Amino acid sequence: MAAAAAVTDTWQPQEQGLREICALLEQQITPGSDQARIWQQLQQLSQFPDFNNYLVFILSRAQDARIEVRQAAGLLLKNNLRPTFSSLSPPNQQYIKTQILPCLGASDRAIRSTVGTVVSVLFQLVRVAGWPELLQALLQCLESNDLNHMEGALDAIYKICEDVPEELDVDVPGLTERPINVFLPRLLQFFQSPHANLRKLALGCINQYIVVMPSALYMSMDQYLQGLFLLALDPTPDVRKLVCSAWVQLVEVRPSFLEPHLRNIIEIILRANKDQDEEVALEACEFWSAYCDGNMPPDGLREYLPRIIPILLSNMVYADDDEALDDAQEDESLPDRDQDLKPRFHSSRFHGSEAGEDDDDDAVNMWNLRKCSAAGLDVLSTVFHDAILPSLMPLIQQNLSRMDDASWKDREAAVLAIGAVAEGCINGLYHLLPEIVMFLIPLLDDKFPLIRSITCWTLSRFSRFIIQSTEHPKGQEQFEKILMGLLRRILDTNKRVQEAACSAFATLEEDAAEELVPRLEVILQHLLHAYGKYQRKNLRILYDAIGTLADAVGAELNQPKYLEILMPPLISKWQQLSNADKDLFPLLECFTSIAQALGPGFSQFAEPVFQRCISLIQSQQLAKVDQAAAGVLYDKEFVVCSLDLLSGLTEGLGGGIESLVAKSNLTDLLLQCCMDEAADIRQSALALLGDLARVCPVHLRPRLLDFLNVAAKQLSPIAVKEAVSVANNACWAIGEIAIKVGQEMSPVILTVISCIIPILKSPEGLHKSLLENSAITLGRLGWVCPDVVAPHLNHFMQPWCDVLCAIRDDFEKEDAFRGLCALVRANPQLAAASLPYICRACASWHEIRSQDLQAEVCQVLAAYKQMLGAGWEQCMATLEPQIVQKLTRYGV
Repeated sequence: MAAAAAVTDTWQPQEQGLREICALLEQQITPGSDQARIWQQLQQLSQFPDFNNYLVFILSRAQDARIEVRQAAGLLLKNNLRPTFSSLSPPNQQYIKTQILPCLGASDRAIRSTVGTVVSVLFQLVRVAGWPELLQALLQCLESNDLNHMEGALDAIYKICEDVPEELDVDVPGLTERPINVFLPRLLQFFQSPHANLRKLALGCINQYIVVMPSALYMSMDQYLQGLFLLALDPTPDVRKLVCSAWVQLVEVRPSFLEPHLRNIIEIILRANKDQDEEVALEACEFWSAYCDGNMPPDGLREYLPRIIPILLSNMVYADDDEALDDAQEDESLPDRDQDLKPRFHSSRFHGSEAGEDDDDDAVNMWNLRKCSAAGLDVLSTVFHDAILPSLMPLIQQNLSRMDDASWKDREAAVLAIGAVAEGCINGLYHLLPEIVMFLIPLLDDKFPLIRSITCWTLSRFSRFIIQSTEHPKGQEQFEKILMGLLRRILDTNKRVQEAACSAFATLEEDAAEELVPRLEVILQHLLHAYGKYQRKNLRILYDAIGTLADAVGAELNQPKYLEILMPPLISKWQQLSNADKDLFPLLECFTSIAQALGPGFSQFAEPVFQRCISLIQSQQLAKVDQAAAGVLYDKEFVVCSLDLLSGLTEGLGGGIESLVAKSNLTDLLLQCCMDEAADIRQSALALLGDLARVCPVHLRPRLLDFLNVAAKQLSPIAVKEAVSVANNACWAIGEIAIKVGQEMSPVILTVISCIIPILKSPEGLHKSLLENSAITLGRLGWVCPDVVAPHLNHFMQPWCDVLCAIRDDFEKEDAFRGLCALVRANPQLAAASLPYICRACASWHEIRSQDLQAEVCQVLAAYKQMLGAGWEQCMATLEPQIVQKLTRYGV
C-alpha cells in the first residue's frame, strides 16, 4: 500500500473545514433539524473541488466522529459520485479510490456496509479496467481469514453483483481470467463457512448470476446445486430464504438443470413452505407459480398436489400480525389518512384492440404469504384444473364447518380458496354453483368484516358463470340474490367491506351488462346512498363502479328518473373540488363514462364540464412554466384526465360538441398537448385529435398540416420503440383525419407511408392494435389519394395484405379495402405481383356488409382473372383450397 500512502500525503483536510462538515452531518442526522437549510449548506460546500475528499476522509479515517456521522458522510459521498466523479481532477479521483479500499475490513459493520455501497457505485462509474486495485484488494480480503475483511469484501461484491453483474463477466486487458471466474470458486467455498453472514453473502452473490448465467457458473452448476442442497437445512433463515430464491429463479430460467433433482427439490420446497420464518415460507411458496409458469412438465408436480394444497390453504389463513386485521376494524366514520390513499394511475385513452389490463388494486399492497399462497392455488388450478378438487374440497368443507368465533380465520381462508380456484376449476364446480352461491350469500352478513369482504370478492370471481345461468328462472333468482347482497354490503359500515363490495359489484356490472337495466333504479339508489357515506379512498372505488355501470348499460341510463338520482351529487362534488385537488381524477374518469353512455343526453351538463377541462389544461400548462402564476402544482395527470373526458364528450355528443369547440381555444391547446414531452399526454391528445376529426374536422383545418406533421413524427421507428401506444393513437388519428379531409392529406402522405411500411414489414413484438391501425390508415390514405400512394405499392402490398387478413370485419376494415381497390385500379400492373396476397386478404372476410364494397372487390378480382388468362389459374394453384373456395363468393 506504499503507492496509496504517497497519494494520500498529497492531500490533507483543513481542520476547520473538517469540523464544519462533521457538524453539518451531525445536524442532518438529528431528528427535528432544519433539513432544507442543512441540505443547502452542504450543496454550497459541494462546490469546492475537494469536498468529496473530505467525505471519504470522514468515512474512512475520522475515528473521533460518531459512527452515524461517518455513515452519513459515506452516503452523501455515494450520492455525489454519480453526477460528479468524471469531472473531478485525476488526483482527487485517485485519492477517493485509495482511501476507500483499506476500509473494506473496518471493525464496525455499519462502516463496512457503507463502504461496500460506495465501492459499488464507484465501480459502476469506472468498471474493472478503471480500478484494477479493487479486484486485488477484494481477493486479499477474501483470502485473509479475518472475519471483518471477508465480510466487507463479500458485502461489496454482493452490491456489485446486484447492480452490474455483467461487469464481472468481461475480458479485461492485463487479466488472464474474467473477474467472475476468479471469484466464483471462492464464493462456493464460503457455502461451508461457520459464519452465517458469509454463507448468506456468498450465496446472494451467486444467485445474482442465475439469469445472466456466465460460463463460469454454467461449468460449476453441479457444485452450486450441491451447495444449495447443503444450505437447504441451514440454521439461519436468511440463508434458507436465498436457497428457495435460487430454486425459484432456476425453475424460471434454467429448468433443465433441476429436472434430474426435481424430487429432492420439491421435498425441500414443501418443508420450506411450512418454515416457521414467514419470509422463508413466502420465498418457497413462489416456487409453485414459477414451476407452473415455466417450461417444466406438469406431471412432475401432479403426485405432490395432495401435499401442496393443504400447505397453501393453511398459509392462506390470516397471520396474527397481518396489517389487514387492524384495517378491518375501521368504521366508516373514521376519516381516511393520507397514507390510506394508494397512488392511482390513470390509463391514457387507447384506440384499438389491445388496451392494457388494469393492474390489481393489491399491486401496491404488501405482498405476503397469504396472498402468495392464494396466487399459487390460483395458478395450480389453471394448470391442473379439477384434479386439485379431491385434495382441496374436503379441507374447505372442514374449515367452513367450524362455526365457532375462534375459527373465523379458517372459514375466511376457505372462502378465499373457493374464489382462487373459481376460474381454473369451473368445470368441476359448475354443477355445484347453486350450492356454492347459496352457501356464500349468508356469509355476506357474517359478523366478521373480513369474511364479509372476502365473500364479495369470491362471488365476483363466479360472476361470469352466474350471468350465464340467468336464462333460467333459478339462475335469475340466484343473480338477484347476489346483486342485492352486494348492494347491501356497499352500504356496510366497515370501510374494508365497502371497498370489497364496490370492487366486486364493478366486476359483476362488466359481466351483467343488460341484465342490470331492469334494476337500474335500485342500483343507482344504493350507489348514491353510498356516495353520502364514503370517505375519500372508497369514493374513488365508487366512482369506478358508477363509471362501469354507465359503460355496461349505455344509453339506457339516459332517462330523467335515473339522471335525477345520479347527476346532482356528482355535479355538486365537481363544483366543490378545486383545480388542484387530485380527487378530481376519478371523478373526471367517471364523467367520461357517463358522457359516452348518455350520448346527446349529456348535452345539458356538457358546457360547464367542457369549460372545466379547458381550464384544467390551461392552468397545468401554465404551472409547467410558472407555478406561482398558475397557483397550482404541475401534475400531468390533470391534463391526461381532462383530455380523456373531452374525448368522452366528443364521442357522446357527436356533432353537438361543435359549438363548444368553436367558442374555445381547444385546437391550440390540443396542438401543444400533441407535442408534449410526456408520452401519456401525447397519447390522450392524439386520441382526442382523432375523435374531433370524426365529428368537427372544420375546427382542425386552420392547423391541419401542423397536426398531421406532429402525428407523423410519432410513427418514426425511434418514436414507435419509445412509446408504442402514442404511435398507435397517432396512426389512428391520421386515418380518421384522412377520410374527412381527402386530398388535403397529400403533403404528408409519403412521410406517413414511409413510417408505416417498416411497422407492417417487422410486426414481431409490436402491438396488434398498432399493426391493425397502420393497415387501416394505409388503406384510408390509398382511398383518398390513390394517385400519390399507388406508385409505391411494391414496397408494402404483401405485408399490408397479411395484416388485413387478421383484422375483424367492421367499418374500418371496409375503409381499408376501399383503399385496396382504389390502389389496384390506379396501378393494376404493379399490384399484380402481389395477387396471391390480395386474394388471401379478400378471402379473410366473413361477410362484407357494404354492397358497394362487395361489388368493388368483385370487379377487381374479375379484372385480374380477365387480364391474366392462364396466369389466373396458376395463381389459384398457389393458394390453399379453402381460400379458393372462399373466393367463389366474389364470382371468380
